[in-house]
Amino acid sequence: MPIPGVAMTRRRLLGLAAASAGAAFSGPVLTGCSKDSSSGGGSTSLTFMNQSRGQVKALEKLVETYQKQTGVKVVIDSPGPSNFPAKLQAKSQSGDMPDIYSTLTLSEMIPYYKAGWALNLEPQLTGAWKPNFSPTALKLTTVKDGTVDGLGAGIYSAHWEIQTSGLLINTKSFESAGVDPKAPPAATDAWIEQLKAISQKSGNGAFLMASSLSPQFLLTHASNWLTDQEINATLAGTASWKSDGWRKGLQLLAELTAAGVIVNKALPGGNGDNPTVEKFFFNVQDTATIFDGSVAIGVARATAPDFTEYTSQGLPKATNGTQKARVSGGVGKGACINPKGKNVDAALKFVQWLTEPEQAKVFVDMVGLIPANPQVKESDVPAQVAGFASLVDTLQIVPTPFGADARTALISGVQGLVLKEKNVDQVLEEMDTAQKRAK
Repeated sequence: MPIPGVAMTRRRLLGLAAASAGAAFSGPVLTGCSKDSSSGGGSTSLTFMNQSRGQVKALEKLVETYQKQTGVKVVIDSPGPSNFPAKLQAKSQSGDMPDIYSTLTLSEMIPYYKAGWALNLEPQLTGAWKPNFSPTALKLTTVKDGTVDGLGAGIYSAHWEIQTSGLLINTKSFESAGVDPKAPPAATDAWIEQLKAISQKSGNGAFLMASSLSPQFLLTHASNWLTDQEINATLAGTASWKSDGWRKGLQLLAELTAAGVIVNKALPGGNGDNPTVEKFFFNVQDTATIFDGSVAIGVARATAPDFTEYTSQGLPKATNGTQKARVSGGVGKGACINPKGKNVDAALKFVQWLTEPEQAKVFVDMVGLIPANPQVKESDVPAQVAGFASLVDTLQIVPTPFGADARTALISGVQGLVLKEKNVDQVLEEMDTAQKRAK
């Protein structure tokens, strides 16, 4: 979804639910209203609860095609990204889970996986279905033994999208300030100078990020000094957040604050903070650049289809880094299959069909995403997502998810950092304490 790195505050409820998985996910198993496809009688109807607002139209088109081809009806329920976590949790508590549902990050999905709400797809991914996924996509979705306490090894979700994190750039804002949007800065010091020039022109800053994306921001920038193994050790609780690499990684946000380039001198927080930032960029168009994930392109196409004057690129490398910078991301949108439903086989066939090259191309054309299927040509990726797509080969492979407690401490901490109420060391100290307390 993606995977360390793709958790949002708009989804935070699931992350918090992980601590009480046993209580939150108890309850009777209630079956859906569709007829059992294995009985040989009647038509099959599947329910798919979708989290993505940017992929609704593509899914609606695809399920219409699928019904014409197979006679299987798939009902798409899209409560929206802000309401999805609470609705999915309510469904799990009542036992009335959909046949198929969107998957979020591993840390957010752990309670559902442990409660048996996701079919282990690994046995199916050793045969003809496997070529529909790049090796990177399979690595990012594989849960290894010992990675999550109480969860067996396996692959519990299938993804048609790979996600990377980076910058979205309003080309007009850059050009009006005399900054070439097609010339990415060589390093972070040059980038800050660009943002200062744009801020002077706008009078209200040039950069914005949702607080909930601070884990992805920190993971990406800290990779200039930390290896994937060192990052994973910290996430697993065997190394400290107070190391020099994490300090340097978070220092970039302090430098952006000191330079006065953050819009309104604050980071949005709370449920729905990232949709708010995306609205400023795509709809209001008064924010020059934002840190976001490649999945934002689909949001733009759904909510501001006429706005195309923007590009994407990676977060600039550190001026004094010691490692090759890598990006936080992972798999993007995908689906879990409810193994307790009446139509498990039919649900599996539909998800397999969604990941085939023809359907992957529909997602690319309509949504503007990075396909997980390697059979889709690179030239088919839209111009706006090309910068994000170029980062796929630099994705971090970190099996341990970002812990909910450390995440909460970071999200709160960066808000205080930008408001100049806290310093970098205080934020990292709070993260370290929170992670130790959770053990």
